[in-house]
Order: sequence, then structure tokens, then C-alpha cells
Amino acid sequence: MTTEPNSRNPNSTEAQLSSESATTDNAAQGQSLTATMATNQQEGQISREMQSGIIVKQRSTGSYVAPRAAALVTLVAIAIILFGLISNNFWLTSSGSIIALLISLRVLWPEITNWLNEVSATERSLLIATVGVLFAIAGLLKIFGVYQQLIRWGSQFNWEAVGSLAEWTGAVGQIFIAILAVYIAWRQYVISKDLTIQQNRITQQQTIDAYFQGISELALDQQGFLEDWPQERAIAEGRTAALLSSVDSEGKAKIIRFLSQSKLLTPIKRDQLLGRPIFNGYGGYEEDREYGVRVIDLGVMLAGADMSYTDLRWTDLSDANLVRANLTKCDLVKANLARTILYDAKLPYADLKATRFFYGKAETATPRSRTELPDYTTGVHTGAVVENVDFTGVQRLSEEQRYYCCAWGGTKTRGTIPGGCEGIPNKLGK
Repeated sequence: MTTEPNSRNPNSTEAQLSSESATTDNAAQGQSLTATMATNQQEGQISREMQSGIIVKQRSTGSYVAPRAAALVTLVAIAIILFGLISNNFWLTSSGSIIALLISLRVLWPEITNWLNEVSATERSLLIATVGVLFAIAGLLKIFGVYQQLIRWGSQFNWEAVGSLAEWTGAVGQIFIAILAVYIAWRQYVISKDLTIQQNRITQQQTIDAYFQGISELALDQQGFLEDWPQERAIAEGRTAALLSSVDSEGKAKIIRFLSQSKLLTPIKRDQLLGRPIFNGYGGYEEDREYGVRVIDLGVMLAGADMSYTDLRWTDLSDANLVRANLTKCDLVKANLARTILYDAKLPYADLKATRFFYGKAETATPRSRTELPDYTTGVHTGAVVENVDFTGVQRLSEEQRYYCCAWGGTKTRGTIPGGCEGIPNKLGK
């Protein structure tokens, strides 16, 4: 009888089942053994921690001192020491000292022990080595007789001279302290001065801004057109004169630049009826040098004014009175100084590029006159009064400017003009 290949053997099946059950039993036993070992380890660790905690507690309990009781006893001991010192009682002082020492050591000793336990072996070795080096040096100094030499030198030293030197040192120290006090006071003064200057500058700028706003509201109507009635012009001139007399040179320059760029210093053509300004057909107002009226006439507001080191480019200072004005190192590029009274003014190192001193030609131009009207075609009576003006070191002075200043400046002015005045007649005759 032939056996089929796919048929199962009953004996082999039973053997396989028995082996699988044995493997399962072994795995279960291994897991239970592992769990038992882990439990035993945890219990052992807990027991060790409990034992160590008990030991630590026992150790700490053995050296424990109540803080309040120790502090109270220490205070009582200190009081006994003070009373003994005051009454000069030996027994009170000694007993209080012993009690305070014992209680204090009792409190400090656990902390010292903990600190020593926390310090590593290397740190303890370094500490002990440092102390050993110090004691070794002290012993060597004793062996070599350094202490005796110091005592001998001290006995021979003139201590009176040392006392005198100490007095001198004290005097010098007092002098240095006085110098330091003076320096501190001077620094405080400088700082206070700087703060004051800064505050004054801020206040001045605020005042100038308010002036700009006030002049704009005074000279313009609601539609933005120029409307300057006689009383309004008088008020504007009064405010300008008051402000120019109370600000520094930089503030004066700001005001002049504002008024010049706003055309408030330029003579404007009027309608010859109500004095209303006339437009020029190009979005501005018609300029009239001969018969025009300025919104603000500077007049003598800048006479003797200090405007040195300021920027006055493209400003209109025509017909202004600048007698004895200081314009040192001013930037006067394109400034209009026609008919300006510059008598005895100072212009050293000023930049005079394209600065207008007159109208017309230099050969025919003459200074202003009190009685004669100016002729802006020929330049007669349109020039500035440059008598006794200091032109030392002025920059970018053109030939026409040099000719006019040499011709009408007089002897003193001619001596300060760069390049000299050779070949140019002295028409002023002074």
C-alpha cells in the first residue's frame, strides 16, 4: 500500500506539540524569574535608601542644636561678656566667653563638616599646601634672622622723620583733595553750562518757529495771498526787531534766510491805490526796486549785529543798515548787498562769490545817497557803502567787486582788499 506524500504522521505531530508546550513553559518561567529579580532589586534599593536615611537622620540628630535656643544662649553670653568688661569682672568675662565659644562652635561645626565633605580631595590638598607654604616661609624667615634684622632696623629708624613725612604726606593729600574738589566743581560748571546752552538753543528754536508761524498768519489772508496792511507791516517789523535783538548769530541767520526766501524783504510793486501787491503773471509778485514796498524793512535792526560764521547765501540785505556788523567768515554767495550801509563792518575771510554790491557797471556805480534816487540802469547811487570795511582774506572776490570796493572804500578799505588796488582810482578821496 502506497503512502501519500501529503499525509501526516501521528507520531511526529505529537512530538511537535510537546516541544511547543515545553517552549511556552520555559518562556513563562523566564518571565516570572525576571519579574521576581526586578522586584527583589527594587525592594533592596528601597531598603538601602531607608537604611541610609535612618543613618543620616541618626547622624544629623546626634549633632542637631535648636537654632533659637543656641541664639538665645549666645546673646545671653554676649550680654554677660559686655557686663563683665564694663564692671571689670574677670569671672563674668571668662565664663561668658567660654559659653559663647562653646555654643558658637556647636552651631558652626556641622556646617564646617559639611563644607569639608563637599570639598574634593584635590581642593583639600591645595588648601593644606597653601597653609604649609605660608608656615614654611615664616619658619625660614625665622631661621635666617630676618625678624631680628627687621627689629634692629626698626630700632635704628628715625621715627620722628617718619612722623614729619607723614605730616607732609597728609598736607599733600589735602592739596590733592582740594585740587580734586576744584576739578569736580569745574566739571559740574562745564556740564551745567553745556546743559544751559542746549536748553537755550532749544528754547530759541521754539521761539523762532513760533515767529515764523506768527508772521505767516499775519501777512497772509485765508486764501494764502499776501495781505499786508500798514499796521500789519508795522507789527511784523516790531516782532522781527524784538526777536533779532534776543537771538544769537545762528538765530539771526535763520530769520534772515526765512524772510529772504519768503520775499518779505524784497520791495514789491503796489497798485498805487490801496497798496495791494501786484502779481507778475508767473505765480509770484512783481519786484520793484525803485518804488516798491517791503513787507518787512530791516532798517537798523542789524546795526552792530554779530552774524559771524553763519550762512547768508541768497539773502536780500539791500538797503539794510549793517554799520559795525560782524560778518567774519560768512557765506555771502549770491547775497544782495546793494545800497547796504557796511560802514566800519568786518568781512574777513567771507565768501563773496557773486555777491551784489551795486547795479549796473562797476565804473559808473556809486554808493547810495540820502537825497538822490538810485538809477538801477547805470548803477548811480545803487552801490553799498563800503568805507572802512575790513576785507582781509575774503574769498572769490571778482574783478568788478574789487574795482568797486577799491574805488569807494577809502584808504583803510583799500589796504585790506586781497590783490591790492593798484591802478584803481580812489574816488572816495579819503
